[in-house]
Amino acid sequence: MSDTLDTLENITYDELNEGDTATFTRTLSEEELVLFAAVSGDVNPVHLDSEFAADSVFKERIAHGMWSGSLISAALATVMPGPGTVYLEQSLNFKRPVKLDDTLTVTLSVLRKEPKNRVVFKCDVRNQSNQRVVGGEARVIAPTEKVSLRKPRLPKITIES
Repeated sequence: MSDTLDTLENITYDELNEGDTATFTRTLSEEELVLFAAVSGDVNPVHLDSEFAADSVFKERIAHGMWSGSLISAALATVMPGPGTVYLEQSLNFKRPVKLDDTLTVTLSVLRKEPKNRVVFKCDVRNQSNQRVVGGEARVIAPTEKVSLRKPRLPKITIES
């Protein structure tokens, strides 16, 4: 029998109800911050250079805002509605900086269901101190067919020094 942590199962349009919620949690490591910079091409020194960041308004290095946004994408793609979801729109309102080793929890709430399998979600992202770091709304096309599949395994990627 497969472990539920190794399985992705979607929630179809017909199964979703207004008010349904789901969460997704992730902690920002040094390695992930650097990998995000490499993948996105955003090498702003406020993310990567401690001396530069010390003179910024934040006084220390911070995460890319879109790292937090990408967690919303991950929650929609893997938790609710899950596999088969098509991302259409996203609004983001950045409230406070995310720092190294912060643990963010994305909470998705179904705001409304629309015709043609569209669903609008409220997106709330909070840090380990329950402070909102990002808010917004997402609009997706929810899957119509139920799927349950093994979560793909990613290769271990390391940063060269």
